[in-house]
Amino acid sequence: MEFYISTDKSLLDTALIHKYLSEDSYWAKGRSIETVKISIENAICFGVFNEQQQVGFARVVSDCAIFAWILDVFILPDFQRNGLGKKLMSEIMSYPDLQGLSRWGLGTADAHGLYQQFGFTPIAVPHRLMEIKNKLNV
Repeated sequence: MEFYISTDKSLLDTALIHKYLSEDSYWAKGRSIETVKISIENAICFGVFNEQQQVGFARVVSDCAIFAWILDVFILPDFQRNGLGKKLMSEIMSYPDLQGLSRWGLGTADAHGLYQQFGFTPIAVPHRLMEIKNKLNV
């Protein structure tokens, strides 16, 4: 199978992305289709495709100067274990608009090994980070 990655948002299967995030992911259960659409609109998005079929996704929120946060990374279960997660991360980390950033961030419960291959480490000084967690938009 020949896979490719594109940042062309017109190719994205929003229904597939919404279904995976709202039903199958551990981090976005119940996320509304409206929230998914807005999050795609306001991020750099990476779709993973096998011909015309979308099989994976990730998005990056960034100021394209200092900081980027990687979110909603997934490869559909039938296509996992083919190196697509690694290929997706390689594309994200080499994306021209994201070069020269001083900080990258992400959250994961189960893919530490993948992200460590790209230089990610646990937060060195976690007590410096703060958050507000609202239940409004999952």
